[in-house]
Amino acid sequence: MTMSNFEPDVRPEAVGPLSGAGNRGRRHVGKGLLFLAVAVIEIVAVAADWTALQWIAKPLLAPVLIGYLLQRGRRDMVVVALCFATAGDIALLVPGEVAFLAGMLFFLGTQLCLIAAFPKPSGRACLAYGAFWVAANAMLWSKLGTLRVPVLVYSLTLTAMAAAAAGVSRRVAVGGALFLVSDLLIGVGAAGVRLPAHDVLVMVTYAAALGLIATGWTRACERGPSPAGQKAPV
Repeated sequence: MTMSNFEPDVRPEAVGPLSGAGNRGRRHVGKGLLFLAVAVIEIVAVAADWTALQWIAKPLLAPVLIGYLLQRGRRDMVVVALCFATAGDIALLVPGEVAFLAGMLFFLGTQLCLIAAFPKPSGRACLAYGAFWVAANAMLWSKLGTLRVPVLVYSLTLTAMAAAAAGVSRRVAVGGALFLVSDLLIGVGAAGVRLPAHDVLVMVTYAAALGLIATGWTRACERGPSPAGQKAPV
C-alpha cells in the first residue's frame, strides 16, 4: 500500500452537510451578536440623548431579527410583525402626537400579526392579562386626554398578544410580557408620569421582548409542528 490509500476523502459531498451546518450555526450566532450590539448602541444613545445615533440604531433592531428568522427558514407572520415594528420604531422617533399615533397604528399591526401566528390563549392567561388590562387602563384613563381611545384599543390588542405568547414557550411568554411592560411604560409617559431612567427602561424591555419573541418562536417551531398549527414554511 502507498500513502495515497490513506488520503482523506475531501470531496464536497463528503464534508458538505457538516460544513454547511457549521456555517449556518456561525451565521445564526453572528445575527444574535449583531442584534445585541445594535440594542446596546440604541440603549446607550437613549441614555445619552444622542438623537442622531438613535435614528441609526433603533430602525435596525427589528430588521436584524428579520434576517435571523429568514436564515432559520421562517416565512410567517412573525416576520411580517417585525416589518410593522420597524415602521413603528421609525414613526416614534418623530416628535409629536401625530407621529405617536402613527407609531401606535404600526405596532397595532405588529400585535395583530403576532396574534395570528401564536396559538389561541388559554382561559387562565386571558383572565390574568385581562385583569391587568382593566387595571392599567383604569389607572391611566383620566390622564391620557385625546389618547384614551387609541390607547384603549391598542392596549387590548397588545394584551391579547401577550396572553397568546404564553402558549408558545417560556421564552416567547417572557418576550410577550416584556413587550407589554415596555408599552405600558410608554403609556405612563404619555400620561405625564416618568420613572427614573424612564426611556432607558422602555428600550431595554422592548429590545429584550423582540429578541426573546424572535428566538423563542424559532426554537418552538423547530421542535415540532408550528405552535399555531401552521404548515411548515416554504
